[in-house]
Amino acid sequence: MNDGVTQQLVRPPVSGQVAAQAAKPITPDAPGSAASSPTTARSRWAVTMTVLVMLVVLFWLAGAVVLHLTQGTADLDLAGLWQVLTGQAAGTDGAVLAQSRLPRLLAALMVGSALGAAGAAMQGVARNPLASPDTTAVNAGAYLALTILAVTGIPLGLFGNVTVAFLGGLGAAAVVIAVSAGAQISAIRLVLAGSALTFGLSAITSVLLVLFPWQTQGLFAWGAGTLAQNGAGAVTALAPVVVVGILALMVLGRRLDLLQLGDDAARSLGVAVGRTRITLVAFAVLLATTAVTVAGPIGFVGLCAPAMMRMLARAVPPLRMHRVLIPVSAVAGIALVLTADVAVRAAFGAVSGVTLPTGVVTTMLGAAFMVVLAQRMRTGLAGEALATLRSGTALGRRAPHLMILAAFGLVVAAVIAGVLLGDSTVLLGDVANWLRGVASVRIEVILETRIPRVLAALAAGAALALAGALVQAITRNPLADPGILGISASAGLGAVITIVVGSTVSFASTLGGALVGALIATVALFVLGARGGADQGRLVLVGVGIGAAASAMTTLLLVRTDPWNQNAAITWLGGSTYGANFSSLVPLLVVLGVCVVALVGWHRDLDLVQLDETTPRSLGVQVPQLRRGVLVLAVLLTAAATASVGVISFVGLVAPHAARMLIGKRHALLLPLAVLLGGLLVTVADIVGRVVLAPDQLPAGLVTATIGTPYFVWLLWKMRARR
Repeated sequence: MNDGVTQQLVRPPVSGQVAAQAAKPITPDAPGSAASSPTTARSRWAVTMTVLVMLVVLFWLAGAVVLHLTQGTADLDLAGLWQVLTGQAAGTDGAVLAQSRLPRLLAALMVGSALGAAGAAMQGVARNPLASPDTTAVNAGAYLALTILAVTGIPLGLFGNVTVAFLGGLGAAAVVIAVSAGAQISAIRLVLAGSALTFGLSAITSVLLVLFPWQTQGLFAWGAGTLAQNGAGAVTALAPVVVVGILALMVLGRRLDLLQLGDDAARSLGVAVGRTRITLVAFAVLLATTAVTVAGPIGFVGLCAPAMMRMLARAVPPLRMHRVLIPVSAVAGIALVLTADVAVRAAFGAVSGVTLPTGVVTTMLGAAFMVVLAQRMRTGLAGEALATLRSGTALGRRAPHLMILAAFGLVVAAVIAGVLLGDSTVLLGDVANWLRGVASVRIEVILETRIPRVLAALAAGAALALAGALVQAITRNPLADPGILGISASAGLGAVITIVVGSTVSFASTLGGALVGALIATVALFVLGARGGADQGRLVLVGVGIGAAASAMTTLLLVRTDPWNQNAAITWLGGSTYGANFSSLVPLLVVLGVCVVALVGWHRDLDLVQLDETTPRSLGVQVPQLRRGVLVLAVLLTAAATASVGVISFVGLVAPHAARMLIGKRHALLLPLAVLLGGLLVTVADIVGRVVLAPDQLPAGLVTATIGTPYFVWLLWKMRARR
């Protein structure tokens, strides 16, 4: 292999280079010359490594296929499998293989290849190693679209389902790509926009699962990604779609290679950049949504499979060409899905493993892989981003206390409305009679259940807002939030573990589990996020990975428990005040009060820490001790709120950011306003959840997610415009 061919494997030559090479006479070097020897050695090494990688992937795939076919409740070992394949099987072995194991294997082959190829194409289009059907919210959009279809009950058939899923996934991808395109920090912004949109779409999906349990029966476990199939009909019908999609991406591989040179260079070489990108994204979304239609959203296969192959490109130069990378990623995706399915059934047994979601394992693996990739990246999000944000309105700067007083008035109005409104309306006179102890039994029952809910929403929102403001200050990161950083999801996991494992459930045990989960996540977040130097964007990416892993493990626990409790668990994880009482309010109020008192003397230090790293040190602030203390308070606040009302996202992002926009960055004013706005947000969300669809109820956390998602996307858009 000569130097010209080696160069083409590294990057496509521009047209001028091709002409120049064609004009030169070919004069091969002597066999022993100094010029040919290094080139020959490199060529042999590249060929050797290519063959070696192909063999490893194929052996991995073959081993996974054999193990997959021999797993199950029936006794079908390697010898029995061989007899079935050679037509010598007796009894039911052939039926077991044809009707149970083979459809599951075919589903793994189709889903793995589709997601692997789709991920490779998306990473190439975005020039971003973190792009995938998961991080662009394609899977979440397709899942929501199929859930809506299940709720409506409209029979569209298999290809109609694929079309609906495709439209949902394509719409989600369009939003994420629009927000993340064209700036220096597009890598992190793509993941953040995709994660935020996934939160919002998943919240809407959860609302539908709660409101329509019969129409959506089984969709909760299916939503985590499962290979269980009722025969091979769906797989065989959709297999041509996947084959055509992968072949189309391979045909477009040369143009995808040229896109890696940059838009201007690609245009100069005759590539219609816009049309090519749209076509590639459309085929990638088609592959991903076809996989979702068959097996649900199996997480992070589209991230891990191509990313692993790209990491080998230095040793295997052909993997730098997308015509090679796409099919190899498809094979790696198959091997990854099969390995995950084998691991699930090996860990939980043949009976339980059949119903457990395979996507739980792939999501946990993908979360770990995201953390590894994040540590290798420089995201470009500077630590001074918080200090450079515009803040404070004219009125807020002139009369900040008036702004705080107005927020307090809104909170009081919301509390009164929350007490009066619900599936049954209560009058102020009824409340006065209840306070005097002369109300009717009906009014007593209503108020004794409604008032604790309103107070729980108010206190939980205040706690989460305060935690978010503290985390944003010490990380100097406007995108930091206990939900985005995975702390809330980990607290929810800890609480669910105590509920599932414990013989008796109490608020103290739930709070302890939530506290342990949040603490472990926080330590892991800052230990892993600090590797490779200070980079606030990396910290957020690590947090997204931790949150994904915690959510996957929570799903696994819920699927393994009593299915009749899944609806209640979904409601609690969605952030519901249902079941709140005065006794469970006391610990939350105590934690909130202690944290507020502890922060009284720290507001000036927080003002300095949010500026940069050197200013507070030069003025005598003990930055490490301050960070540790503030983190402890943030973890306590998040755990207490999660134990009280479940997992509520975006409050710790929206409330501090809104307070900063209104009155500026001085924490003596910002923290009280953020606390009031957080309490107001969750209280209003709880009212909406109780009133809009009464007597049915929506968890407050799902309402805040539908509010917080567009706000977060808007914040990313504003940061994009400034850069």
